[in-house]
Amino acid sequence: MGLMSSLLAALFVAFSNLFMRKSIDSGGTTKAFLVIQMSIATIVAFGLGPVKTGSYDVNLPILVLGAISGTALAFMLSVLGKALEKGPPGLTFSILSAATVMPGIVMALMFGFPYTIWHGIGSLFVLGGLFWAGRGLEGMQDKKRWTFLVTLMFSLHVLILVIYQWRALLLSNPATAEQVQSQWFMPAMYGSAALIQLAIYLRSERRYPHPQEWLFGALGGVFNSLCTFFLIQATEQATAIQSAIIFPLFSIGTIFFSNIWSQKLYRERVNWRACQVCAFGILLGTVDWNALLKFLSG
Repeated sequence: MGLMSSLLAALFVAFSNLFMRKSIDSGGTTKAFLVIQMSIATIVAFGLGPVKTGSYDVNLPILVLGAISGTALAFMLSVLGKALEKGPPGLTFSILSAATVMPGIVMALMFGFPYTIWHGIGSLFVLGGLFWAGRGLEGMQDKKRWTFLVTLMFSLHVLILVIYQWRALLLSNPATAEQVQSQWFMPAMYGSAALIQLAIYLRSERRYPHPQEWLFGALGGVFNSLCTFFLIQATEQATAIQSAIIFPLFSIGTIFFSNIWSQKLYRERVNWRACQVCAFGILLGTVDWNALLKFLSG
């Protein structure tokens, strides 16, 4: 069930990605979409965190960490929206998902996190797959602008994922677990992202969202929340061996499902072989091989 929940989470986030693109197609922008989506995500995070657990104790350092993460998330989503307006949606979301291989490298360099040769090889496969996929963009208008945007988007996503893993590292350490234990991290992250997106929208748009933006923003928020729910379910339902591949499977599923709708609805020329190389690299580069081999050996 853990793996099925992970795939369902990938499917729902792919739908959320689709509704972001649909918001652009309807004549709107991603700014209103992101305000609505992040507002719904904040409500869901509050429900799955403090309300579900009954823990309302406020931890100021965690609130600050959540706000920092939310700031990075808000700007990453803004850059993502601009990249979608300039380039192919399938490849854009594939690059976003491929960022999952980088936090392991950063954590290994900064904190001595376990890192094997297979993780390094996996990262090279991901970069090679993305480079291969990008070779089909010759002649694309605004290619330089799009390349800059997806590079910035990729970097911001890596920063967010590093913060996630750093917090997880602190939670796993008995000496620091009590200091960082709080249910307010996710609500603070999504709440600050929603406020920043609202400020960006009010400053740049100065108009009331039209009905299509409300519709796609609400759908994007609902499907994003379903993704969060099923990802949490995946971590709770997974067996020991499944836990090692939940998040790689989620990333691979997101790439696959996002490219499916991009190809079918927008006639994007998806390089499936390059996607397979990326998927293989994500599998190699993000699975906890030491834990998996230890479990298999008994």
